[in-house]
Amino acid sequence: MEHLWLRYAAGTDIGRRRRVNEDSAFAGPALLAVADGMGGHPHGDVASAAAITAVAGPPAGRDPAAALAAAVARASARLEELAAGDPELHGMGTTLTAMAWDGAGFAVAHIGDSRAYLLRGGDLFQITRDHTIVQTLVDGGRITPGEAADHPRASMLVRALQTGGDQRPDLFRQDAAPGDRYLLCSDGVSGFVPAGAIRDALAGAARPDDAVARLIALADAAGGLDNITCVVADAVAGPPDPADPPGRVPLLVGAVARPGGRGAAPGPAAGPTVPDPSPGSAR
Repeated sequence: MEHLWLRYAAGTDIGRRRRVNEDSAFAGPALLAVADGMGGHPHGDVASAAAITAVAGPPAGRDPAAALAAAVARASARLEELAAGDPELHGMGTTLTAMAWDGAGFAVAHIGDSRAYLLRGGDLFQITRDHTIVQTLVDGGRITPGEAADHPRASMLVRALQTGGDQRPDLFRQDAAPGDRYLLCSDGVSGFVPAGAIRDALAGAARPDDAVARLIALADAAGGLDNITCVVADAVAGPPDPADPPGRVPLLVGAVARPGGRGAAPGPAAGPTVPDPSPGSAR
């Protein structure tokens, strides 16, 4: 099987209506992750930063699926620990969509309504399922997908990383092919930018950083009603492009990158959850 490597970018914007950016994200040669702190609950920024810090922590074995499952459990335990030490943090929660790379595909862990998409052959596929009341109604045939988009409870979660809540993630495998482009985003993107516009932005951008900039601009133009965060990564065959920056420096954006945050990493990112499988990844 042909060995692939990831070219990636990440970006975030506070939006026009929020006073705090409660999103966090990580992008590296072996891990992509987005977390969206739950609005309407205390300290969503602490929750999202803690979740990303946990999944982007030190290596936990060579099996990406097992390592990612352990990292999500570590994130859940960290939220409980923080809440136990500070009553103000009780009830905080976050979504989490994380994809651990092994050179041929991803182990995926997903909980909440952040999303992962795949652009392949010009077609856009949503590869995660929202854990929302509205998605449950769609699955049960009670409303149509079109009705779901404008439903007043569209963002109400039934599952999230939340103290005292149902914290079971979906865990599955996603095989990759050369030329695949992946998007992980908070609902500040997917909730306001139609799927067709997301597809066009991903398909029309030459590089991941261009796609990130386009998607943030689209979400902002739609009103910027929420924090806006996305990670875009390409599965690339062959040797790394010499035009890419040297090294394999992970990217942290959002609440997790704020110095001194209670849920944030105490220093530079320790690295991806699993060992880097590729000889020359670059952002």
